[in-house]
Amino acid sequence: MNNKIWLSSPHMGGSEQQFVKEAFDSNWVAPLGPNVNGLEQDLENYLGNQSHVGALSSGTAAIHLGLILLGVQAGDEVICQSMTFSASANPILYLGATPVFIDSENETWNLCPIALEEATLDRIAKGKKPKAIIAVHLYGVPYQIDAVREVADKYGIPILEDSAEALGSSYKGQKCGTFGAIGVLSFNGNKIITTSGGGAIVTETKALKDRAVFYATQSRDDAPHYQHSEIGYNYRMSNICAGIGRGQMEVLDEHVTLRRKMNTFYVDLFAAIDSVSVFTVPNDDYFANYWLSAIVVAPNSSDTTNRETLRLAFEAANIECRPLWKPMHLQPVFEKYPYYGSNVAETLFENGLCLPSGSNLTDEERERIAIVVQNFFISA
Repeated sequence: MNNKIWLSSPHMGGSEQQFVKEAFDSNWVAPLGPNVNGLEQDLENYLGNQSHVGALSSGTAAIHLGLILLGVQAGDEVICQSMTFSASANPILYLGATPVFIDSENETWNLCPIALEEATLDRIAKGKKPKAIIAVHLYGVPYQIDAVREVADKYGIPILEDSAEALGSSYKGQKCGTFGAIGVLSFNGNKIITTSGGGAIVTETKALKDRAVFYATQSRDDAPHYQHSEIGYNYRMSNICAGIGRGQMEVLDEHVTLRRKMNTFYVDLFAAIDSVSVFTVPNDDYFANYWLSAIVVAPNSSDTTNRETLRLAFEAANIECRPLWKPMHLQPVFEKYPYYGSNVAETLFENGLCLPSGSNLTDEERERIAIVVQNFFISA
């Protein structure tokens, strides 16, 4: 049987082992060390815009600490894009706050600025001005940054920019991860680069970064003994994982180029199939890493051609595909919380499919994908 084609598998560049070996040779295997410092510097250089980066154990940890830095406490409300992975929303509940979910818009599939303002006004009218806005760059496509920023500034609400899927993406030449009061990156095994597990918090000042690192290292006070005046967390990245990340940074731009080529492959593959549209950026202001390439399948009248029947056809060929993120306001754990908007995110979920997008896919694997598509739509 053919080997499995994965949705998005890790892709090593070659030098990762050398950085890890240096960590072993120097016995730096703790959650601090030269690789951690080096990775943070590499990311700051890459992102530009005078960014300050703290390497953490996960992107989820970065969101959690980011909300703390923005002053979110129990009883507060936090606006969150509904169409995202649950890690965007879970930290709101960690803090005892209430998520307020917002629909997507059709151009970028991200936070709808119109629904955002509607929700903000309604929450303020109810005496609960939101404490923060979590905006996500879905699948590496930047959200409508100018429009969302306009609403946020109008009502004085800080943005936590969830750029977990968008390292290497940019808007008007500025790197994603640098638009919010706080930025978040993820280096999970399926991301555009990986540290095995891991993430990072991006701040506008060194003081904020230092505060995040303080919380991430159990909030240990500056004392010769172990003293703690605040609650802390074990969220720092290890020097071993950071070594993987340093090697991955050397191939980040190459990985972005290869993921974008996969998106072009799908644009060409589906060009003659009217019932399928490939998710691409709305105009040249947006530069997407296309971490995952996604399509929307218009179901036919007999319901034999739809997202799910196509997914099953790929599955039968041992090719992994996955529906789009199920919106948070439809999830059992979140369905009781406020939601603003219409049914854009819900419709995208019903009809959308993520396709294999890895930077390490081969010509042979692309041919297998093309054969499934051609056979499926010919038989349909």
